[in-house]
Order: sequence, then C-alpha cells, then structure tokens
Amino acid sequence: MKNLFLLLLFSIYLFADAKIFVYHRFGDARHESTNTSINELRKNFEYFKNNGYKVVKLEEIFEKVKNKEEVPSNWVAFTIDDAYKSFYQNGLKVFKEYNYPFTLFVYVKATNDKYGDFMSWDQIKEASKYGSIELHSYNHKSLVKLSDEEIIEDTKKAIDIFEKNMGYKAKYYTYPYGEYNERTKEVLKTFGFEAIINQNNGSVNQNSDIFDINRVALVGKVNLKEKLKYKTLEANWILPQEYPKDGILKDIKVQIDPSIKNAKIFVSTYGWQDVKVNNGIIELKFNKKLNLARNRVAVSTDYYTISNKLLIK
Repeated sequence: MKNLFLLLLFSIYLFADAKIFVYHRFGDARHESTNTSINELRKNFEYFKNNGYKVVKLEEIFEKVKNKEEVPSNWVAFTIDDAYKSFYQNGLKVFKEYNYPFTLFVYVKATNDKYGDFMSWDQIKEASKYGSIELHSYNHKSLVKLSDEEIIEDTKKAIDIFEKNMGYKAKYYTYPYGEYNERTKEVLKTFGFEAIINQNNGSVNQNSDIFDINRVALVGKVNLKEKLKYKTLEANWILPQEYPKDGILKDIKVQIDPSIKNAKIFVSTYGWQDVKVNNGIIELKFNKKLNLARNRVAVSTDYYTISNKLLIK
C-alpha cells in the first residue's frame, strides 16, 4: 500500500506539463542581465508560432492546476516582472502584433513613486487592455530577509495601492528576486492570493503546488529548445529546509519516484554529481560550505527533469 501511494505521488512521467516564462526589460541594452532584445523576442514568438505551441492566459493554466486537470504540454504563458518602462515602449507592440496575452507583475513602489525607469499607472492601465496586471510586492525586497510582520506590512501596502489604482484586488503574486522559503509562502497565503509564482526552472502540471509555481527566465540570447526541455520532478525535500546557520550544507535528503534508480544532485558553485536512489530516497552527506548568499540545490534525472530548493542566507 505504501509503495502504491509513493508511485501515485511521484510518477513523474504521467503528467503533461506547460511552461510559464518570465521577461523583464525589452530592447534596453543598458541592462544586459535583465534585457531581451526586440529581435530576440520576435525569434521566441516565431518559434512558438511555428512549432505547435499555444500561448494561453496565465489563468488558464492555473485553472487546470486548481482542478487537478491535465495541463497540455504545448501550452505556454508569458509573464513580465517589475513593469519597466521598456515593456511599454518596446515590448508591448510585439505582444500586440502576435496577439499574445501576458501577465504584468507590478513593483508597486517604483510605479507609485514615479521612478524614472518604470511604467506609470496610466501606462499600466493602457497595457491592461492587452494582458492582465498582478502584484510583485510593494518595496521589492527579498522576503526571506524580512520578518513575518515586515512581509505583512509590505504586502498590505502593495495590495491597497494596487487596488486604489487598478480598481480590483490582485489575484496572483510573484516573489521579488524569486527568493522565498516555506515561511514566506505561508505568510503570503494568508492574503488570499489564488497563486504564487517563483522563478525556478521547471514546468507546471496538474500536480503543481499552486503557491509555488515554476517559471523559466527568458533573458538575453537563449536556447529556447533547451528551455522547453525543462520538466518538473515530483520530489519531497526532507533536507535541507533552509539555509544552515553555520553556512555548511551537511546533508541532502530527497524522496522521489521509487522506480528511479539513478539521479543527479546540483549545488551552486559545486556543480552536478551522480547519486544512487534507494527505494525512492536520495541521501547524500555533503559537508561543504555554501559559497553564495543565494544558493540553489537541485535534484534531476537528466538535467531537465528537475526539482529545486533555494537556500537564501
């Protein structure tokens, strides 16, 4: 009975999966790390158009997840974080040309205080004629570094200002910098968001956690065929759960499909290593210092079927 339960929980090959992509800036060469050129954007869109993909609204994918229904593998959805002015000036016309829906997540303080590089509320309202508008925090600080009270204060302020300007309450939320943990997720869930989105490589399927939805970044020149290979490995992370107090990652323990016999573990700055899977359990004594403030630990069967764990100092 136990093995049957595990097979049902971790059967990674039975689920169809969609992809959600995230963009930031468009045609703004001043910021290479977050920019997508207009030529590259058109290449992406042409690939989706000519290779059997269906660009859908984000909420269509979420409805499938909520209802535990199969999410078609040829579905893709586009999100845009921060509401940089370059989207309004350069990117929006391309989305309109292809008639592709999008969801724009607003960094509220930047727009509300009229930061020069960000869209105004009027521009956001104009963009809302062609896509949906949702929430990306008030002050765009890493939530992992904030107390529960500070997260609540930031989110309340973001919701109130957003609703005052847009006329409705935001349904979806994306983590600033894609940084989160179980604590921050639980605090945000108290606000009644219908979905919360990360920025981890992976896909979305009927088994996805609606409050921990994967997105793949499309920034700079990307190999889109490679990005489309990502799938979500169904995994239960036992260890680690959070950044270790002494900075030493001692143990990695993950539960996956018991039919898998071999896997790979990735740790930031240390790369990949092969591991054995014993009755669905990966156990690795690592005992190495984490070298970054933001570290990714991942388990995969083939580099693309993947589950991620973020450890933020």
